[in-house]
Amino acid sequence: MSTLDATRAELALVILYLNKAEARDKICRAIQYGSKFLSDGQPGTAQNVDKSTSLARKVFRLFKFVNDLHALISPAPQGTPLPLILLGKSKNALLSTFLFLDQIIWLGRSGIYKNKERAEQIGRISLFCWMGSSICATLVELGELGRLSASMKKLEKELKGSDKYQNEQFCSKLEKSNARSLALVKAVMDTVVAVGLLQLAPKKVTPRVTGGFGFVSSLISCYQLLPSPPKSKTS
Repeated sequence: MSTLDATRAELALVILYLNKAEARDKICRAIQYGSKFLSDGQPGTAQNVDKSTSLARKVFRLFKFVNDLHALISPAPQGTPLPLILLGKSKNALLSTFLFLDQIIWLGRSGIYKNKERAEQIGRISLFCWMGSSICATLVELGELGRLSASMKKLEKELKGSDKYQNEQFCSKLEKSNARSLALVKAVMDTVVAVGLLQLAPKKVTPRVTGGFGFVSSLISCYQLLPSPPKSKTS
């Protein structure tokens, strides 16, 4: 493959990535929380960027609650323990509610919905829903990591005497474990961000802490949305 062909392939991946509304939302989220970290809650350019980007992101999330509503009514994978199913469905229900209420907040901030006090109450309720979904996501990832760890240990015993990293099944489980570990870190960080936005612990979770955790969480989301590079063909 020539240098020009390689460049075309890389640009095609960038276009594919940026064409995703979810990817653009997460990039804006990184800008929003990065600005919150820089402003530390103080008036100025960074705080203005934080507020304007937060409002812009709400347009990307219009009708996004349908995704989690669909996941809520979809059957769980076979073999999933009942507690994990219930936690997963709770996460979908809470996240769907958060995204639905977020549309009312957008209507309030854009001036269409006139009752500002009610809009603020709805905004607080929506943040509690998001915090609840993040806590459920944390517990789900912990449970799934436990299941993966147990199955990997069992497979290691079966592969005793051979190189486990040459086994396709083991490598697949290891890849899933790494992805779940990253999702766990993100869920924990999002929980801290929700605590900061709700000001449940204002002395410990300051605007700068909220911004820092939100920025790193956004970068993780951007990484998770990266398309897989095409596999090179071998003769």
